[in-house]
Amino acid sequence: MTAVRDLLDRSLRDLRISVTDRCNLRCRYCMPREVFGSGFRFLPGSELLNFDELARIAHVFARVGVRKIRLTGGEPLLRRELEKLVAMLAQIDGIEELAMTTNGLLLASRAAALARAGLDRVTVSLDALDDRVLAVINDAPVSAGRVLAGIDRAIEARLDPIKVNMVVRRGVNDHCVPTMAEHFRGRPVTLRFIEYMDVGSTNGWRAADVVSGEEILKRIAERWPLAPLREGPGVVATRYRYLDGAGEIGVIQSVSKPFCATCTRARLSADGKLFTCLFARDGEDLRALLRGGASDEELEQCVRGVWGAREDRYSAERSRAALAARRRQVRAPEAAAQALAPKVEMSYIGG
Repeated sequence: MTAVRDLLDRSLRDLRISVTDRCNLRCRYCMPREVFGSGFRFLPGSELLNFDELARIAHVFARVGVRKIRLTGGEPLLRRELEKLVAMLAQIDGIEELAMTTNGLLLASRAAALARAGLDRVTVSLDALDDRVLAVINDAPVSAGRVLAGIDRAIEARLDPIKVNMVVRRGVNDHCVPTMAEHFRGRPVTLRFIEYMDVGSTNGWRAADVVSGEEILKRIAERWPLAPLREGPGVVATRYRYLDGAGEIGVIQSVSKPFCATCTRARLSADGKLFTCLFARDGEDLRALLRGGASDEELEQCVRGVWGAREDRYSAERSRAALAARRRQVRAPEAAAQALAPKVEMSYIGG
């Protein structure tokens, strides 16, 4: 089958599948407790796509050119028997890589089984090594040691190359950047620093809280010299290697250096809505088609139609709006973000 391209000539190569909207943390930049507290209504089990439905949709996406699937959430390891879904997805023709993003709290006991089921690699979110800092970010009594133990088990299970994502927020954990870099240097782990983004509409994003990738790199290079690495197509992280041979790091600069022009990602929410941008406002309901008796061919035509009409470039538009606001002497990025809000929450469609 022929691959599909959007209105900006971007192919569809990556599918991120959210398997649950629930999480065992309440990170301030993703699921603030005052919004996602005891009274919040999460999706009931009947509204979640079951494993057969997820595998069927993944098969359709493989037919239109998807080669990589990433399981996300919420926290994907809260979904019962996730290994069964991994095994089903691993058998789909055309899927070359099957990955997962997790907060790592449940990873130590599951890494080996996930690897046996067919998971290729894992990305772990960890924003600091200091438990006191983590408690502020995660709004939960989280132990960095527990997450690190999960990373160690993932290394043993050969779920590599393992990536660790650190969202950097000024005045909260930016002082932890050198400590994180030092800890993961020389290990079979790629540490990636992510600029604090205006995802969703509830995380209280302010431009003043953003630490740019350029500033992060400067802090690290002052201690350990770096050299850039060549980037592949569709890669969101700009990669750098340590000149002393101690591995590499990456920076994801959605705010300061948008990469919309090369974005090849689609996202599927846990209840079956297809989103073509992390910053989207609404999605196409594939669950209704599935449960309404649609054939694979009809599902495929829907996916082709949605992607073929895609022209999302939120981060680039944010940057242009910010530049225009600066020219008018307005508080730039905040003005741009407010003009483009509201947006779907990241915990609903996966990061």
